[in-house]
Order: sequence, then structure tokens, then C-alpha cells
Amino acid sequence: MTDPASAPSENAASAEPGREPALPQHRNPLGNLLRGALIGLVETIPGVSGGTVALVTGIYDELIDSGHHVTAAARRLVTGPDRLTSMRRELRAVSWILVIPLLIGMGAAVLTLAGPVSHLVETFPQTMRALFFGLVLGSVMVPVRLSGGAWRGAEYLRFAVGAVIAFALTSLPTASLEPSLWIIAPAAALAVSALVLPGLSGSFILLSLGLYQPVLQAVDQRDLGFIAWFGLWACVGLVVMVKLLRCVLTRYHRSTMVVLAGLMVGALRSLWPWQDEAGSLQAPDADWLALLGLAVLGVVAVQLLILLEKRTVSEHS
Repeated sequence: MTDPASAPSENAASAEPGREPALPQHRNPLGNLLRGALIGLVETIPGVSGGTVALVTGIYDELIDSGHHVTAAARRLVTGPDRLTSMRRELRAVSWILVIPLLIGMGAAVLTLAGPVSHLVETFPQTMRALFFGLVLGSVMVPVRLSGGAWRGAEYLRFAVGAVIAFALTSLPTASLEPSLWIIAPAAALAVSALVLPGLSGSFILLSLGLYQPVLQAVDQRDLGFIAWFGLWACVGLVVMVKLLRCVLTRYHRSTMVVLAGLMVGALRSLWPWQDEAGSLQAPDADWLALLGLAVLGVVAVQLLILLEKRTVSEHS
């Protein structure tokens, strides 16, 4: 996990505009494979963001930076100058020992776990939401620590804005759209953009659009045409979002982390255990103590993961 004290601030960025933040290096392929599997698992769960896992496991900045260099390599190949040389230079800057195992782990998890996870979410909605509520709540302190130092008045305002935006987005009523090619395209771009935004869940976006079950069913049944079309537009959305996030992380790291913390808090609305079928929030019922215990278990699990990540990084530094 990146030491919060080393996170660049806006003042540092403006003083040295050409300097990019130093990124941690995750050189253990097996560890990166497991990180990818965990991201793939949570991306099948409405309300839980793969970006949150990337933050908790300390790879968020490095992953965004690598994504930027991959997209820059493609752009250099098309526009030049010195197309092949420029492309190779960008590709050499990618942390492939992070990216390749991560993608393998994500793909394997999605292909093998999409069906079972969907079944658990449908069969035990309250129980699963309580557990995921704790997991996300326990993750909020990660961007808070990475922001570095005490917040000022303007930063509390940014946090509140992020929380309100996430709360509003997760309060949208569920639609029911036909999974046609031209509906899937923007939905895929939007949902996968949420992959890199901690707090916003791509699965929840698909659920709000009424496309969650069709997408998981297509993956579970290996509908290659559907998967290929969805993947194409997912890449488009990912390219745009990675470019934007890399820019703000480089220039405004502290403010970005503050806003991401707000997004994660606001998005807890979608994981409130007591909801009706339409997603409206309700008061706790008789089983509140058991569900509270599950939420606490989720918080503890995340804190243990953060502690393990810190020890792993310190041992290899």
C-alpha cells in the first residue's frame, strides 16, 4: 500500500508540473493473480467496486498508470510520430508483471464465479448486502489515508459532493432494457468505467439498467458473440476513464482521494441490507443483530487485508 505521506499533493504537482508521482511496484505474479481474482469476483456483485479492491490492495495508482501507457501505445501506433518506436517506448512503461496476472485472475474469476455469485445474491440478498456493506465501509479509510494529512474545509466539501453524487446514482430506479446491440454498447462502456472508480459498481449500473441478469447469463453460458460485443465497448469506456483518472491522479492526487472516499461512502446506499424489491431503503428488522455482525466481519476482513498488504510491501521495499 502506498504510504500516505508519500502521496503527491496539488501544491507539489503545480510546483513540478512535469513530475509524475512515484508508484509502488508489485512484483509478485501470484499475488497479482489473486488480486485480479478478487477484483473479478467483486465485479460480479452489485454495489461492490473492483476499484475499491484495487485501492485496498495498493495497486490503484500503478494500475491506472499502466492502463494509460497501454492506450498511449495504441494511439502512438495510429498517429505517430515514429509509430513503432513510440509504441514500444509506451509498452515498456507498462507494469506487465502486474497487468498480465491481474487480467488472468479477473477473467478466470468472472467466468467461473458469475453464476454462483448471482445465485447467492438472489437467494440471500440481505445477508450478502450486509457482508458487502462491511467490506466497503472498511475500505473507506484507504483513500482517506492516501490523501495524506488532515483535511481542510474545501476537502470536506469535495468529500460531501462525492458522497451525494454516489448516493444519487445508486438511488436511480431500476429500468428494464432489452439487451440489443445498441443498448449493450453504452451500458458496457458505462459499467466498465465504474471498474476503475472506487465506490461505484459496474454490476450495480447494469442492475439499474435491467441488464445485470442478461450479462451474467451470457457469461455463464459462454455466449461468445455477446461477450465479444460487450468487451469491445467496455474497452472504449475503459480507455476514456483511464485517461481521465490518470490525469487527475497525477495533478490532483489528494483531492482525487478525498472525492473517491466520498463516492465510496455515498455508494453504501446500494448495500443497505434492508431494502424492498424496488430498492427503497427500509428500517432494520428483527434480524438486525446478525446482519450487524456480518457487516463487522466484513470491516475486520478488509482491515486484515490492508495489514497484510502493508507487511508484504514493507518486506519487498
